[in-house]
Amino acid sequence: MTEKSSSLISFVKEKNMLWEKCKEIESDIVEMRRELHQIPELGFYLPKTRAYVIRKLEEIGVPYILSEKDSSIVATMKCARPGKTLAFRADMDALPIQEETGLSFASLHNSCMHACGHDAHTAMLLAALQILYPHKEELSGEIRFLFQTAEELAKGAAILIEEGALKGVDAIFGMHIGSILDKSIPSGTMACIPGAVMASYDRFILEVKGNGCHASTPEKGVDPINIAAHIILALQTINAREIAGTDAAVLTMGLIRGGELYNAIPSTVHIEGTTRALKEEVRQKLAKRIGEVAKCTAEAFGGSVDYTMDWGAPPLINDKEMTEFAKDAIQDIFKEEIVLYRESPSMIGEDFSLYLQKIPGAFLFLSSANPKKGTDKPHHHAKFDVDEDVLWKGSASFVAIAEKFLGR
Repeated sequence: MTEKSSSLISFVKEKNMLWEKCKEIESDIVEMRRELHQIPELGFYLPKTRAYVIRKLEEIGVPYILSEKDSSIVATMKCARPGKTLAFRADMDALPIQEETGLSFASLHNSCMHACGHDAHTAMLLAALQILYPHKEELSGEIRFLFQTAEELAKGAAILIEEGALKGVDAIFGMHIGSILDKSIPSGTMACIPGAVMASYDRFILEVKGNGCHASTPEKGVDPINIAAHIILALQTINAREIAGTDAAVLTMGLIRGGELYNAIPSTVHIEGTTRALKEEVRQKLAKRIGEVAKCTAEAFGGSVDYTMDWGAPPLINDKEMTEFAKDAIQDIFKEEIVLYRESPSMIGEDFSLYLQKIPGAFLFLSSANPKKGTDKPHHHAKFDVDEDVLWKGSASFVAIAEKFLGR
């Protein structure tokens, strides 16, 4: 065997093992996840998280730009030759929850917790970048790594889009860890779902107005508590009688606040709720009818209502071609464990849907539900945790998609 052929065999072997390098740095991924888990932050302003990500990007040596509107970051990896542009996204924000996991690396911030896996998402994407960047000479095109804020508010993706993060991008991929689809899916399994994957999620606010008075003389006022009760019951008929049984839709009221004394009728009652839908037309109908039903009901009892719809994110619809592409790219990693999951999508929402309205892409799901490790708690639970043994698979999936998309 000549020196040249030996070198070629060595190169081919190295070339075929790039995603496997994520397994080699598994302990680094776990460490990053734990460090991020200790510093959860809410919404748009994530100073500690941003500083952490910046430090890691500078260690890798990749150039990045900072948003002027929030704490989001876009790192750019330009490859050796011209080609397509690929984007990956990780969300970084946490939730206003007091952690009850008892972990040695539990949140250091009171009433704030990574209870949705965003610490893992950020760590997995940083690790993928760490593996890919030294091999940029072997790839064509460009990769943008989007580190996003405010996913829990359904507002962060819109900021990155407005600032041009998707300009020139051909496809985008994201990932969610946990048991978001079904906790019976074994930990370490990837779910690739074409079409409708997650629901729209919006928040509505009803300020019911009456006329306060003493409880002993209700005829002298207009009772907003009574009005609110009728509105709540009436709104449930929208799903029951106005939405087709074949169209998934949810209308839930989770907050009601009114009154201060047992013997006094207040002047206002505050109601907040959420709607979910898998079709945009159903989403819009829910919003329209909430306002109409609430207004007419309030007027029937002599009151009024101020209605506000706080628009969140549209339904998340995966591009079929990109979903199949992702499945094929990560087949070598998951082998027989790969799942092309075709059951009912989740009614949970995700503002990754805003990216998919602009360009093709797919949002994937990595199960970390392991009852033996106690990592099968639902998202947004005070004891939520992830199976850290699967983190490297998330990073490896990003790397495998990049290799296939950019022609390594």
